[in-house]
Amino acid sequence: MDPTHWEYHIQTFGSTFSSPKDDEFEAQLNEWGEEGWEVVAVTPIEGNCKVRVVARRPLSGPVRRQRRWPDQT
Repeated sequence: MDPTHWEYHIQTFGSTFSSPKDDEFEAQLNEWGEEGWEVVAVTPIEGNCKVRVVARRPLSGPVRRQRRWPDQT
């Protein structure tokens, strides 16, 4: 069985003084869901009203991004 390859999307919502509006936040998440994204983490950012959302979806074709870990020398 081949391992699943993922692509990730990270976005911050809200501002220093105001939380994201529920209806706008919900609309954005629903749009992501239609595009195949699955939210895997929502993290409040300390010191303001922002939240960071991490989403992922399986890659449908060959791995598009090939990255190497930095050399550990």
